[in-house]
Amino acid sequence: MKQINKFQVKSIKKGTIIDHIPIKMGIKLLSLFELNNSSQNIIIGLNLPSVLIGYKDLIKINNTFINQDQVNQLAVYTPDATVNYIEEYKVISKITPSLPDFVKNIIICPNDNCISRSELKFSKFRIISKNKLSKYLKCIYCEREFARHLMSIK
Repeated sequence: MKQINKFQVKSIKKGTIIDHIPIKMGIKLLSLFELNNSSQNIIIGLNLPSVLIGYKDLIKINNTFINQDQVNQLAVYTPDATVNYIEEYKVISKITPSLPDFVKNIIICPNDNCISRSELKFSKFRIISKNKLSKYLKCIYCEREFARHLMSIK
């Protein structure tokens, strides 16, 4: 029997595809990159079948290429995601995010007593370990260390 492959999400001619996003993270990433305020066409697929991870979310952004800082910020939430740059419906570059040395203004410090929550209205974290299993974020204001899964997106 011949297998027929059908795309579940429309192709884009030019732009960025963020693929292999863990389920339930796609919507959060829209906020992270303020894509909900974009004038570009954005296609989001939720709970799509994936050979690699079972199920995944996917974001396609027409006519927009996210920059390297944004790609690296992805690593905080989706360390196994891939970013594909598309031209004329073809992948011209494929990038796997890597953790940056610092992340700022994308996550909220879990420490209720941290000054960044009440007075500064922004946060900044140092990446102290790139090991996914350890506590690897340290707030530069309260100096407490946290694991990624305890963080919430601004």
